[in-house]
Amino acid sequence: MTTSIIRSSHSVRAGHDLHCQLVDTTADLHAHLAVRRAVFVAEQSVFAESDTDSHDVDPATIHVLGLVDGVPAGAVRLFPLDPTEPRAGWQGDRLAVLPEFRTSGLGAPLVRFAVATAGALGGRTMLAHIQPANRTFFRRLGWTQLGGTEIYVGLPHLLMEIDLHTHPDDQNP
Repeated sequence: MTTSIIRSSHSVRAGHDLHCQLVDTTADLHAHLAVRRAVFVAEQSVFAESDTDSHDVDPATIHVLGLVDGVPAGAVRLFPLDPTEPRAGWQGDRLAVLPEFRTSGLGAPLVRFAVATAGALGGRTMLAHIQPANRTFFRRLGWTQLGGTEIYVGLPHLLMEIDLHTHPDDQNP
C-alpha cells in the first residue's frame, strides 16, 4: 500500500494567505531553522545558542515551513517515534510562529498540516510536548492531555496526544 505525503496546503484567514509546505530546498530549511532560532533562542531563551539536535539531521524527520503572504513565518517538525516502524507513532515538535505573525492564524494550519502528514504516512497517533500556555489551543485542535506537567527541554511542558485516524486531513483552520 502506497501513501502519498501531503506536500503543501493553503488557506486564507483574516485576509492573509497562509501556506504550509514540506521543506525540500536548502533555502527553505534555512528559513525553517531561522524561525525556530528566533522563537526558541532569541525570544524565549529555551536554548542558549541553537535549538537544533540530532532529529534535524535524521532523514526520517520532516520539516515544515509556514508562510504568511509568502513570508516565512512559522515552522514545525515531526518525526517517527520508532524509525523502524513509522506507522506506530509520531512526535510533533518545535512548533514556532514569529511574534509579528501570531495573529495571522498560522499556528493551527501548521499543527493540522503536521497531523495530516503523519496520518498520510500511516501513523496511528502523534505526541507533542507543549508549553502549558498552549493547552487550550491544542485542545481546540482535538488533542488530549496525558498526565500532568513534566519537564521537557528544561521547562514545564504538557504531553499531549492526537489520534491520527479520527481527525481528517482536510480540517479547516
